[in-house]
Amino acid sequence: MSKLRSYLITAPLIFIATALYGLAGLIVSFFDDAGDRQMLIARAWSRALLWISRVTVEVEGRENISPEGSYVLVSNHLSYMDTPVILANVPVQFRFLAKSGLFRIPLLGTHLARAGHIPVPLEDPRAAVRVMTKAAQVIKERGISLLIFPEGGRAPDGVLQPFKEGAAYIAIKAGAPLIPVTLIGTYKILPFGSGVMRGGTVILRIGAPVPTTACKLQDRDRLTEALHQTIAESLKLTPEPAPR
Repeated sequence: MSKLRSYLITAPLIFIATALYGLAGLIVSFFDDAGDRQMLIARAWSRALLWISRVTVEVEGRENISPEGSYVLVSNHLSYMDTPVILANVPVQFRFLAKSGLFRIPLLGTHLARAGHIPVPLEDPRAAVRVMTKAAQVIKERGISLLIFPEGGRAPDGVLQPFKEGAAYIAIKAGAPLIPVTLIGTYKILPFGSGVMRGGTVILRIGAPVPTTACKLQDRDRLTEALHQTIAESLKLTPEPAPR
């Protein structure tokens, strides 16, 4: 029944919502150089997707961040639903650090570029370092936050993967606190490789800020391991909610 509902109701409604909000974002982008209004539309799109998919989000630790703050948000990555969950529920002005391939997808790529999200060429390590330095500069100059999935992609089996050091590198260069964000339940909502959306409850746990102002680039290994351990322990504390 859940598979039939997903194909006949959920998927078509998600397609329609994505097309409508995508068109709205494209139109607004011509009058929104900073990308802030486009982010408002992206948040509205995310809330619509969660409602259509019958996904309820329980947010823990919202007091750990200030809406006016500037952070590097570090999250585990389980599902395509991770992005809507974070967009709809993390109340800071942030942009994504995303693999460059996403920017080549029609409509999505246009939105990502116009809204100020930052592409990372994972196949070119030297270019990736230049991009990370640029990202740190954007954080400092604009006072916004950055969201990074440090596993480098979705975990195919739902198990936490090793973290890359980019988030710690950017945070140290920007002098911005690192915020560990744990997502629990999105893998069961939409597993890796599945086209069937299942409703259910997702937990989004926002951890305490990890300051970086006194850190040097040599500390990025230690910071990366600490973030990985924090999220791993958070995942162990709470079993995944059952999907509907």
